[in-house]
Amino acid sequence: MTRRVWFVTGAGRGLGHAITRAALARGDRVAAAARDPRVLDDLVAEHGDAVAPLRLDVTDADQAAAAVGAATDRFGRLDVVVNNAGYGLFGYVEEITPAQLRDQLEVNLLGVLHVTQAVLPVLRAQASGHVVQVSSSSGVAAWPGLGGYSASKWALEGLSESLAQEVAGFGVHVTLVEPGPVDTAWRDESAVRATPLPAYDALRAAAWHPPGSSTPEEVARVVLAVVDADEPPLRILVGDLAADAVLPLTEERLAGWRRWEGLGRSAG
Repeated sequence: MTRRVWFVTGAGRGLGHAITRAALARGDRVAAAARDPRVLDDLVAEHGDAVAPLRLDVTDADQAAAAVGAATDRFGRLDVVVNNAGYGLFGYVEEITPAQLRDQLEVNLLGVLHVTQAVLPVLRAQASGHVVQVSSSSGVAAWPGLGGYSASKWALEGLSESLAQEVAGFGVHVTLVEPGPVDTAWRDESAVRATPLPAYDALRAAAWHPPGSSTPEEVARVVLAVVDADEPPLRILVGDLAADAVLPLTEERLAGWRRWEGLGRSAG
């Protein structure tokens, strides 16, 4: 297999770190981007010149362009771009503030836009490449307490579905990876939580908490398999919890559209 060059955002920990480590372990090279590149010292010590640690706050478009330029200068090309940087916003819709939602969109949506726009000229010139967008099962379904997070991931899904059609003619693939819960800091120290309102205490107490989650290494294995596929998917649900939750909801959604199709068509 040809050695690939990866560009991974949010590579300092969690899923981004696991993807970076898995790619390096099989002999690929990785431009690993993080807000503080020092968190990548362990990978540099282990893999040397095969990893390029880069400073990147994805909310800064100029930094994104500079990081992509540094990566291409170092490795000469980019084969796989993984937009992984992001965080969770927890709170019921009445609880989250406009500033919290703007910040969520700034990272989870506009951060992806900045990196994607920076890499596309490189991928188009090569007539090849694969953009992997780390979405979520919450990007195709929604649950109480995650409205702001879901809004960012649903927007990412729409942006990426359009992108896939726009760049297919240049030989560039796009895949939305949609994990269920993953055992990372996403819901702990990385998370932002709205100030709770007493009105939602009963709903909060009754909220379902998943009994388990995928490990970052398991999700990374799926990402590498998708990248290796001759015909990679536009979307892939990752983990039992994602499939068990999203597939029935999608069937219900289709049934609802069909049930009301006659009335809807009457407006045509």
